[in-house]
Amino acid sequence: MNDELSELGVRRIVTGHNEIGEAVIAADEQIAGTGLAEDAGRTNATFFHVWATHEMPVDLGEEAMMRQRQGSPTTTHGSGSGSVLRIGVLAPGTRSPMHRTQSLDYGICLEGECDMELDGGETVTVRPGDVVVQRGTNHLWHNRGTVPCRFAWILLDAQSVKIDGRTLGTSWRHDA
Repeated sequence: MNDELSELGVRRIVTGHNEIGEAVIAADEQIAGTGLAEDAGRTNATFFHVWATHEMPVDLGEEAMMRQRQGSPTTTHGSGSGSVLRIGVLAPGTRSPMHRTQSLDYGICLEGECDMELDGGETVTVRPGDVVVQRGTNHLWHNRGTVPCRFAWILLDAQSVKIDGRTLGTSWRHDA
């Protein structure tokens, strides 16, 4: 994790209810940046684990909120019916491993630009305002620019992709 990128910070504002059912601010806090469990500090990327749910429909109770606000330090939550929201910042020159998640991912580029490379050989440059809908495909991110690239990622647990009778599971390959 890059300390400079961690300083960019993410402010999380969470709403809730008071004892008579009126809406209130339940939390207003800065989230510290960390790495991903799968990455073990091998790339120069920082992640802010904003929120994770564990079931659908989502439990909006106070006890569940404490668990949800911990976020998820793994690429997917893996409950089979959960979601993950995180902000990721890739430093210039950062290249992620080739990886596949068992999730439907919405990646929204907020700042900077980054190339998304697919294991089939295609590459596309993603710029601020672009949205990537990642459907369980093997991909990597490469920031070839000179400024950090900031993404918002929303991951929804999904069934494994099946192609011609084969199941494509999760992967995380640093050698690719």
